[in-house]
Amino acid sequence: MSGCDCTPTVSDLKPYEEAVELLLSHAKPPTATEELELHDALGRVLAAPVRSSINVPGWDNSAMDGYAVRVADIPAEGASLRISQRIPAGVAPQPLEPGTAARIFTGAPVPEGADAVVMQELTCQQDDEVIINTVPQAGAHIRRTGEDIRQDEEIIQPGARLLPQHLGLAASVGVGKLSVFQRPRVAVLASGDELQMPGEPLKPGMIYNSNIFTVAGMLRALGCEVIDLGQVEDTLEATKQALLDAAGQADLVIASGGVSVGEEDHVKPAVEALGELNMWKVAIRPGKPVAFGHIGDTPFIGTPGNPVSLFVTFLLFARPFIRRMAGLSEVMPVTIEATAGFDWNKPDKRREFHRARLEKQADGSDLISVYPSRSSAVLSSTTWANGLVVLPENQTIEAGQKVQFMPFSELLS
Repeated sequence: MSGCDCTPTVSDLKPYEEAVELLLSHAKPPTATEELELHDALGRVLAAPVRSSINVPGWDNSAMDGYAVRVADIPAEGASLRISQRIPAGVAPQPLEPGTAARIFTGAPVPEGADAVVMQELTCQQDDEVIINTVPQAGAHIRRTGEDIRQDEEIIQPGARLLPQHLGLAASVGVGKLSVFQRPRVAVLASGDELQMPGEPLKPGMIYNSNIFTVAGMLRALGCEVIDLGQVEDTLEATKQALLDAAGQADLVIASGGVSVGEEDHVKPAVEALGELNMWKVAIRPGKPVAFGHIGDTPFIGTPGNPVSLFVTFLLFARPFIRRMAGLSEVMPVTIEATAGFDWNKPDKRREFHRARLEKQADGSDLISVYPSRSSAVLSSTTWANGLVVLPENQTIEAGQKVQFMPFSELLS
């Protein structure tokens, strides 16, 4: 009796870079926008540039509490000047009288005629006079008009995810509303009759459905509107109907499980029946059976059912696709170089993205340790880790070598 080995070789699998490039080529940037008040815009993606209608600062102002002076009036240390006015912030000053000093406070306008501010620690006030204990240089401690922002300058570019500092910057130039892209709507569903929702005693032969919460959580971290369609019965017809319903109400459909070749894996044939499958199986570990295609015109991403494989493939493929859909200018994760604190003696033929922990050592260096198991079913490893270490295909690693690390703080944003 002859056997049949239908397992694809590495040469049959799509390389990681090609797989990401294929997905991104199908990711359509958003067009729909809305205007939001600053308080509501945190975390959204900016759709139109923000320009300043004013100079910041709007006038020359003091960077210190001290005294505004003319440098020419202070020929040497110990010069004494009459205090001719007091200038707190928010008050319009009078021109500085020659031969006098103005008591001034941080942020207050520098009076006409003054060309330096002497910090109060370098002075001594006696009644209505001040002794200047140092000869200032022209321009000392003066913030110039427009030094921070010039009028009509573009201060925030489209494609930025709005952070608190962006909102503060917009407010500083008087902008009260921002144009942002609408959130991507992503429908999620899980395949598997063995799945049971948490909160109830576990039935024999069942497992709790963790995947739907992992995916939905990552989507919300990326700023998506999540349409949770729950789990699908393990039949081809039920899977087709669920995918069709999902595609009708979302910008992207993500399914966990059912993308392999088992008799109970119905997602792949369902997608092929409803549209097309553009990619299936990538040369990575974990997560080889990751799928991409379309249900009608709606893009579809299918991840493996094993929880670690789902987690990793979402970060590697769904994340950049969603960031492009959201209108972000930067879509690929940033990697950092660090030192391996482990030996890797059994490399895979596929590129491996292994759960790892980067820790600061006593000498200030960064050292990476790896989770001891390669199993894609050990979900606890994803909370032990704080990132993924990139292990090149067919390459051993020795402790002390430099490796590439992808921190979760970067991947989950």
